[in-house]
Amino acid sequence: MGPADWGTLTVLAVLWGGSFFFGELALESLPPFTIVLGRTLLGAVVLLLVVRLRGLRMPRSWAIWWPLLVLAVFNSALPFSLIVWGQTRIDGGLAAVLNATAPLFSVMLAHRMTRDERLSVSKLVGVVAGLLGVAVMMGLDALAGARLDLLAQLGPVLAALCYAWSGIYARRLSELHPLVLAAGQCGLTAVVMLPVSLLVDRPWTLPTPSLTSLAAVVGLALLCTALAYLLYFRLLAQVGATNVILVTYLIPISAIGLGALFLGERMTPHQLAGMVLIASGLAAVDGRIWRWVVTDRS
Repeated sequence: MGPADWGTLTVLAVLWGGSFFFGELALESLPPFTIVLGRTLLGAVVLLLVVRLRGLRMPRSWAIWWPLLVLAVFNSALPFSLIVWGQTRIDGGLAAVLNATAPLFSVMLAHRMTRDERLSVSKLVGVVAGLLGVAVMMGLDALAGARLDLLAQLGPVLAALCYAWSGIYARRLSELHPLVLAAGQCGLTAVVMLPVSLLVDRPWTLPTPSLTSLAAVVGLALLCTALAYLLYFRLLAQVGATNVILVTYLIPISAIGLGALFLGERMTPHQLAGMVLIASGLAAVDGRIWRWVVTDRS
């Protein structure tokens, strides 16, 4: 990748890391499911406008919309909701690190669900290290019984599992233009979240949200959803999926940095130790850093 590609990758990491930062700000006066609804509804409007300006068309066949609905549930509605709900109890930086386990789950699922991505020894070592890191980050509370904080930490991990499964499932929609896929998924997510927000959050009974929360939802929609999708698909076309996955390493750094700078968040020693294990696991799964070291030495 060239300098411009690395620059785009860094911006993308800041945007997606920023979703955890904006999520905490939005939670000041808005409930979780309403935040997800606002993010996806406004994001869908922007993406559909871009689709229109690009001269693209949305699909008309139900045979395409049904898989899109499944993707919307497992790639947006569920993970977005799990992460934001988790952030009602844990910091955004911790949520970002736990959610960064998605590639570890991808390796395990791909071994069972595909024929071209088998589990190697290095990948197995990476998966074990990464899952051990998750256990270390959650701490000894997991041994003392289920607590609300523990369930909140499981939220981003389950969201990562949803992302991993969705990445494999999305292959059946590969014939769609990436922008059409993103707009369709985002729009259907808003449709799914509307009744959930109305039934669970009952937003009309809540006090008037603060300007900070409203601005955070707009930031989630415009920056972390619409703009991030546009950069992601552009980068995907230029450098391929193997290089784009490097963003996984940068998102937690971005989220933790923003939380520390603006929200005063700090990670505990056992959380930092878990973060190191997860990063080591991701490096082993990817294999790129090891190949770079071997190449440099030879």
